Amino acid sequence: MLPVTADDHRPGPVAVLANPTAARGRHRTLLPRLLDGLSAAGRPVRVLPASNPAEAEAACRAAVADGAGALVAVGGDGTVHRALQAVAGTDVPFGPVPAGTGNDFALDTGFPADPLAAVDVIASALRDGRRHTVDLARMSGVDGAERWYGAVLAAGFDAIVNERANRMRWPRGQRRYDLAILVELARLRPRRYTLRLDGVPQELDAVLVAVGNCPTYGGGMRICPDADPTDGLLDVVVAGRVDRRTLVRVKPRIYQGTHVEHPLVRSFRARTVELAADGITTYADGERSLDLPVTISAVPDAVRLLR
Repeated sequence: MLPVTADDHRPGPVAVLANPTAARGRHRTLLPRLLDGLSAAGRPVRVLPASNPAEAEAACRAAVADGAGALVAVGGDGTVHRALQAVAGTDVPFGPVPAGTGNDFALDTGFPADPLAAVDVIASALRDGRRHTVDLARMSGVDGAERWYGAVLAAGFDAIVNERANRMRWPRGQRRYDLAILVELARLRPRRYTLRLDGVPQELDAVLVAVGNCPTYGGGMRICPDADPTDGLLDVVVAGRVDRRTLVRVKPRIYQGTHVEHPLVRSFRARTVELAADGITTYADGERSLDLPVTISAVPDAVRLLR
């Protein structure tokens, strides 16, 4: 993680992307206090208008194009993911305020878990011109589409569960996700993946594949426990021909990261990962992303964090 000095100072307003529905609205009433905290940095603060994820991403891109001095995302990993599409690879500094159900990128890159404390860190960095750069992952599909992500790309069982849950209209909330898990557990089977790590190919059968820039996803599950967003590398964790019973037994160990000790779990590390399989839609930072096959590259110092 590289510090950037005040010479990198951008004088424009602070654009804020806020998701009032994050964490089921638990932090909605905090937003005025969070905005006041950001204003303490002595910059004008502008809340971006957005009523859905597509509008949120478009608003972030427009703010960056219009000369925003910084971008702050108030919400969970999904909100952060939308903001990263705008600031990745630019000199616009970024501050994630963890206010969602899953705040993996913010916590894994050193921000406090408390939203007000995170805003204090961001405001201090704005005042002092302080930046710390971290890596991001950039993925591209066969059609040329590109997406950035900060935490983890899921391309196995978890992605399949998310895809089913998103297709379901009933039940609502967490029960829909729980039902999707049960349905996909009943259908569980290893799939054939082609994996190319820095150009070296291999084929394997697996039920779970994750490519991490950071260690955690899903609100603190340490799926790629050794991933480091400052080392210029991606961590790949693969659970092979795991049956239903073994998956249910091993999955809770992901919270501690000890699942990688299981003999059917393998870990790899590479700068570039090419991943292919039939019928898989990936989920990056918990957001629906590109269909396989994809190429994922670690991009060093791709975002300048306000901390």
